[in-house]
Amino acid sequence: MFKNRSIRALCAAVAGAAAIVTSAPARSQSSPQANEQFIAVLSFRVGPYGPAGVGIFGGMIDYFNYVNVKEGGVGGVKLTWEECETEYAAARGVECYERLKTKAASKGTMINPVSTPISYALLDKTVADKVPLVQTGYGRTDTIDGRYFPWAFPLITTYPMQATAIVKYLVAKEKGNLRGKKIAYLYLDSAYGKEPITYLQAESKVNGFELTTIPITAPGTEQGAQWQQIRQSQADYVIFWGFGVMNSAAMRAAQKIGYPRDKIIGSWWAGSEEDTVPAGDAAKGYMSAAMNVAGKTPLIVDMEKTLYGANPTGNLQDKSKIGGINYNRGVVIGILTVEAIRVAQAKYGKKVMDGEQIRWALEHLDLSDARLKALNATGLMPTMKTSCADHEGSGKIKIQQWDGAKWNLVSDWIDGNRALVRPLLEQSAIDYGKSKGITPRDCAQEG
Repeated sequence: MFKNRSIRALCAAVAGAAAIVTSAPARSQSSPQANEQFIAVLSFRVGPYGPAGVGIFGGMIDYFNYVNVKEGGVGGVKLTWEECETEYAAARGVECYERLKTKAASKGTMINPVSTPISYALLDKTVADKVPLVQTGYGRTDTIDGRYFPWAFPLITTYPMQATAIVKYLVAKEKGNLRGKKIAYLYLDSAYGKEPITYLQAESKVNGFELTTIPITAPGTEQGAQWQQIRQSQADYVIFWGFGVMNSAAMRAAQKIGYPRDKIIGSWWAGSEEDTVPAGDAAKGYMSAAMNVAGKTPLIVDMEKTLYGANPTGNLQDKSKIGGINYNRGVVIGILTVEAIRVAQAKYGKKVMDGEQIRWALEHLDLSDARLKALNATGLMPTMKTSCADHEGSGKIKIQQWDGAKWNLVSDWIDGNRALVRPLLEQSAIDYGKSKGITPRDCAQEG
């Protein structure tokens, strides 16, 4: 069990061995004051997925720190936070949630564990505690339907929308016709990996391609048998749903059997520098989805200047991660968190917001082109607008390709197949509601 302490104490014990620990954030305390908005951060910087977590949570916390430095907080309310190391494990995630929610009356503002297993484990708990559960590009996908899931928000886009957007990209690549093509779906054998299967099966019927589904058991370092199956099936393309060490292992395995990497498109959890750099030459040509872009965009440049200048207060020890996919994704999560607080304050006043007020705000986010421009974040993420009926808000991705040194965009924002995905997710939400005895909200009556 975790003791009542932040990840800083835990990380100090493993700093020498893990080599992935960050410096202490500029603002982190166990007892936030009455005029401070406390944010619970369920992070993973150690364990099999730690390399990705270092960038993600470094970017998230850097954005909180940046807002404090540049604006004095949100509406005069300083942001405070505390991390708890989950190692991406559901049981640890629940422990961290239970501990951090007691730190302030706001119960942590919102919970964004960046983990599908943890989000599933917390779904009912957050409803009972009235704490919004934010799942930015992951988690239980039918929570897009706010009628049955008022407290859960799979913001930006979901696995089904991502998968169908990848298919849309392949259709365009094949000049509008995938009929007769063979696509292998290679996936981590988990809730995360299984989520897209139903939607890819539906797409195969619509577009006339042959789909083969091939699971990989975690951690996925051995994939020889799976890639032999891909070779024997003569797959034209591979859609790859990996995470952590299995991603670079997949690229090396594909190289070993001579499968072209430019015929592989990974999910956004298999599309960061932490995935491609370790694979070396085997990664060149590999493609992936992206819900945020890589690179030092104007906002990232200003954050680096502000937080890593003469008197650095940034969260990272390894500054090379700044501008990477995972760091920028953490910044996007930070933006969503801060914008929810800002929208809530516009309705309820410039004070500390509680879970119910943040929940209302999360249904009224409007990150338009104009708003992203005002945040200096144009192009970093897609535009999005949420509502009671739509807890996703966007559904768009880009496709990027690794050239051996960096990611290059090879598409504009692509919307998933909403006409196919939405009815299936709504029916899943209805079935869930019936099983739980939930009376759906009337979104037409929601203000």
